[in-house]
Amino acid sequence: MDDSKNRLNILADNLADAWHKLKLDQKLTRLSELEELVSNPDLWKNPEDAKNKNLELSRLESEIHPWQILKAQSIDLKEIIDLNEKDLAEEISFQLSAMEQQLEELRGALRYNGEFDQNDAILRITAGVGGTEAMDWSSMLERMYLRFFERNQYSVKLIERQSGEEAGIKTAVYEVSGPHTYGSLKSEHGVHRLVRLSPFNADNLRQTSFALIEVLPVLTEDNDLIIDEKDLRIDVYHASGHGGQGVNTTDSAVRITHLPTGIVVAIQNERSQHANKDAAMEILKAKLAQMKLEQKAQTLGELRAGESAKWGQQIRNYVMQPYKLVKDTRTKYEETDVDAVLDGKIQNFINAFLEQNLGQV
Repeated sequence: MDDSKNRLNILADNLADAWHKLKLDQKLTRLSELEELVSNPDLWKNPEDAKNKNLELSRLESEIHPWQILKAQSIDLKEIIDLNEKDLAEEISFQLSAMEQQLEELRGALRYNGEFDQNDAILRITAGVGGTEAMDWSSMLERMYLRFFERNQYSVKLIERQSGEEAGIKTAVYEVSGPHTYGSLKSEHGVHRLVRLSPFNADNLRQTSFALIEVLPVLTEDNDLIIDEKDLRIDVYHASGHGGQGVNTTDSAVRITHLPTGIVVAIQNERSQHANKDAAMEILKAKLAQMKLEQKAQTLGELRAGESAKWGQQIRNYVMQPYKLVKDTRTKYEETDVDAVLDGKIQNFINAFLEQNLGQV
């Protein structure tokens, strides 16, 4: 019975943790308020308000009910275990397995309950200041993500890539497709910092480099944003290649400026001006969607570190000298095998972020 007691204690702790993170006590209070409101016939004097209250009631019931059942089952099972009847051991173990699976399914659903979590994603890598060192760091991150996508069988499409003059990349943009892609990759949104002995420094000095990772949701027809043409300024120009030389003689590169927000997106990867414009518009819509999420989070007072990718706000440190450590500044999760992480083994960092933000949108 000791094993069953330990398993139940772990399950109860995990259940209590999820209950707290989801603020289920507050939601139960709100549920009681709504039940009282909808039972009042006067509510229907305002049909729109009555409809909204009933929708909120239904949503809360659907969210809370599975957790209430699991909590009641854990209390009942504890009473059975406390009886210490050995002939019930097999049945208790079976019930525990079912409850553990149910808890994991409930928690799993909550990891990806954000507005765009099921969408595909745009991943943009931009080198920080620091010249060749920063551009080399950006290419290391590019390889890390491409290895991660390969390991997890994501589909990847290159939208744009600009190489550095000596090594590395100035910027790279990819569209990534797969199950809840944005929901997973949003954990990578922010500044990534590298500390190492620079191979580009004659004195082999320790150097710090930065790269900005932006993760944006690809919008579907269900959540597509409508952008007024008068809010856009579209410029076309000669695309330039490595070292700044022109890659063709036509004005195929496109730069779109969203005047109300000042967001600028420039694409020159495709030879067709039309293709570059389509790619730029997709990224612009994704950036506006990300801005919408950040504004919503600020309104709710829930903007967490990493949701707004800005220089100076690093989310993860990769230290290769004088010791080896990769540490996420938000979750405090860390690993010492830097080479493995840079080879695409970042799932544990993603999981830690999802667990920390369980149930938050």
